[in-house]
Amino acid sequence: MRQFLTFAFIFLCFHSFAQFPTGGRPSGANMNMGRFYGKIVDSKTNKAVEAASIQLIQNKLDTVTKKRKDVVISGQLTKGNGDFSLEGLPVMGQFKLRITAIGYLLYEQPLKFDIKMNGNDFSSMLNNIDVDLGNIRLEVDAKQLEEVKVVASKPFMQMGVDRKIFNVEKNLVSTGQTASELMKNIPGVDVDIDGNVSLRNASPTIFVDGRPTNLTLDQIPSDAIQTVELITNPSAKYDASGGMSGIINIILKKNRKAGYNGNLRAGIDSRLMPNAGGDINIKQDKVNLFASAMYNQRKSIGQGNSIREEFFATPTIRYDQTNNPRSTGFFNFNRAGFDYFVNNRNTFTLSGTYVQGKFDNTDLLSIRTDTLLNSGTKSIFSERSTGSSFNFNNAGAALGYKHLFSKKGMELTADFNYNNSTNKSDGGFKTQYFDLTKQPKGLLIDQTQNGKGSNTFYTLQTDFTLPISEKSKMELGARAAIRDFQSKNLNYIFNFALGDYISITSINANYKFNDKVFAGYATYSGVIGKKLNFQAGMRTESSTYSGVLLDSLDQPTDKAFSNSYPFSLFPSLNLTYQISSSQDLQFSYARKINRPNFFQILPFVDYTDSLNISRGNPGLIPEFTNSAEINYQVSFKGNHSLLVSGYFKQTDNLITRYQVKEPSSIPGKDILVNTFINANSSRAYGLEVTSRNPIAKWLELTTNLNFFNSSINSSNLDVNLNNSLWSFFGKINANFKLPSNFTLQLSGDYRSKSILPQSSGGGFGGSGGRGGGMGGPPGGGGWGGFVQTSAQGYIVPNYGLEFALRKDFLKDKRGSITLSMNDVLKTKVYGSFSESPFFTQTNSRRRDWQVFRLNFSYRFGKVDASLFKRKNTRSGMDGMQEGM
Repeated sequence: MRQFLTFAFIFLCFHSFAQFPTGGRPSGANMNMGRFYGKIVDSKTNKAVEAASIQLIQNKLDTVTKKRKDVVISGQLTKGNGDFSLEGLPVMGQFKLRITAIGYLLYEQPLKFDIKMNGNDFSSMLNNIDVDLGNIRLEVDAKQLEEVKVVASKPFMQMGVDRKIFNVEKNLVSTGQTASELMKNIPGVDVDIDGNVSLRNASPTIFVDGRPTNLTLDQIPSDAIQTVELITNPSAKYDASGGMSGIINIILKKNRKAGYNGNLRAGIDSRLMPNAGGDINIKQDKVNLFASAMYNQRKSIGQGNSIREEFFATPTIRYDQTNNPRSTGFFNFNRAGFDYFVNNRNTFTLSGTYVQGKFDNTDLLSIRTDTLLNSGTKSIFSERSTGSSFNFNNAGAALGYKHLFSKKGMELTADFNYNNSTNKSDGGFKTQYFDLTKQPKGLLIDQTQNGKGSNTFYTLQTDFTLPISEKSKMELGARAAIRDFQSKNLNYIFNFALGDYISITSINANYKFNDKVFAGYATYSGVIGKKLNFQAGMRTESSTYSGVLLDSLDQPTDKAFSNSYPFSLFPSLNLTYQISSSQDLQFSYARKINRPNFFQILPFVDYTDSLNISRGNPGLIPEFTNSAEINYQVSFKGNHSLLVSGYFKQTDNLITRYQVKEPSSIPGKDILVNTFINANSSRAYGLEVTSRNPIAKWLELTTNLNFFNSSINSSNLDVNLNNSLWSFFGKINANFKLPSNFTLQLSGDYRSKSILPQSSGGGFGGSGGRGGGMGGPPGGGGWGGFVQTSAQGYIVPNYGLEFALRKDFLKDKRGSITLSMNDVLKTKVYGSFSESPFFTQTNSRRRDWQVFRLNFSYRFGKVDASLFKRKNTRSGMDGMQEGM
């Protein structure tokens, strides 16, 4: 081998000399046979330093500027054992070796190949162009490590390119609670008493880690959440379904700091309900492990009052209903997974979640029924005691793959997500009627209800990013989502003659359905001039539904139906103009779709609640929304920032609730059936202002104000449901840094009179509401009141205040105790008024007011600079490639 290399060197030298007719010295450009190699180690521990950035720099003449400058001629990242080898180097000239690694001081060393002509000793020459630099020892950067240990405090709100990002770890008032309570403190987000979320007065789609989920917000602990992202006008890259309001993306905690770190938590509330949990992250070699667990006991107390007057038949009937629901139970949340860094360019991620819970519910419903006759009022009283038990299980898994190509910015990702949830409920109703003297009238009506269901969701998605030039790129992707759903609800009534329960077949429900959504998208991004960035995109989606009623043995019957929605196109456009380094202007447009869900098109009558009989409408068609938004963002001195957003949404074929009067099985008596229908259109527009203001070192304010108008045009219907109203919604979060490591947080919100939600939200669980997840009462009706049955009406103004006080202690503030209280002023009352040609109805409800919570948290961890891995130094590699 040495003889071959000697011969090659002689030939190369002879060839180089031959290029010069005057017999000059050989050109270094033609002698790229040099090699520097060695090993990078920690100066104290002598451990190998992986993923250190190695750069070899040479000073060259720039032929354009005629000036000399440093140029990176070779580079790489060290291997797991710290080795590096720079090959194919010019043997002439002088060089500078530059080594950087996270947690270490910069290392630089001048280098050159010491080539001397010793007669015909070419072996000696070869030794001099193959240089072993030995073990290069890096000194630990004590200052940088200190910065790693004490994590800088992120602001509560940050602005992304197309989203607002809220670092909810700074939110104290929701410590030890669930995502439902946490959302109440996110600017721009509103949560009602049933846990249903609205964003700009419409239901958003809930994502977890960028993917749809079967989890409800009440099944996700707030302490497991790292950030919440609000994407108010998603581009073509995201699902077109969801219609009116965009996406709320919940990012769960997963740390990638080298070494190990974690958190332990425990707490209790004023109702003596405990909670406990913890998370840990370990990163070493090529694996990053993460795990978290949370256990939470809850006791929920409510009050409700509803007054409803029906005048669609003679005589008029008035219902006055009060109730006091209670719910006690627990849920636990478990999550674990790992990242496996195969090499610099390939990463696999596998994670899984498991959630389970059980809640026992009781309620005493008192109803006074007044029949308004010409001769006077005839009254009857009834009491319905309810007892039910609800338990659920949810298991999910996600597998992700990411490949980085050698071309900068070019990458391929693929994800598979699986989620399965099951639930089971057992409940009973005991109804007794009384006369005016409170004496029982008639026999006790004893009913029981047994239900169970399952929901399985599969999602497969792949995305590819292709840089076209330094300032432009194309993104392509495809997605398939498949859902299998089954529900069984059996009702029984006690027959005193038989002494046993008999089935009420008229109100039993047993069915299953399947829906599929297939989509593909393409976006192109670029820069025009120096200040205008753009992204144009197109997405196409198609979906199908198929469902069938099952018999008592869960076998399909002849009552089957299906519906399909062909491929539709959904364009999007995003423009960003940078006015200056501190301000920019953004414009976005997108077209969205809201498809009717299974329950809205199910053509069978649900008699479960005699006061809220419902039936789907298989003739529903999707609603399409054109959404435009313009944003002005500016940053001021002192870290002050302001975001002003104007938005407009036009929805055609709006899916809305509707009531029809139909004859009942009792001759001469009519009933009201709640169903769904496509109204002409709806329109929403408004102005939203979000600001972050560090007033002083000890005070920071985050304010959100939203002025909006919502209107419905239902001129195509027999009944006029036209409605329009200007409304106002505002939130403010104030953080006070007090002496002795105390922090006080106040959070307040106010909602003015506003129109009832325009649509029920076509997506399954789209708004992230409880959906029974926390054990709502069986049968129809909201938590503590009648269901809203018409689009005509309004929500009564309400406001509330929450506070939290935290004390940090121990070394590096590793320990903290937080005391919080919700609805401090006991003003959070959810009231509404609705009407139709058949009835008027008012509701007033409250839930869980003035609850104290005390929580303890302890953070632990150790950072080892030698454990920083390739994924953390990707930015360093990118910088090195740019230099080359």
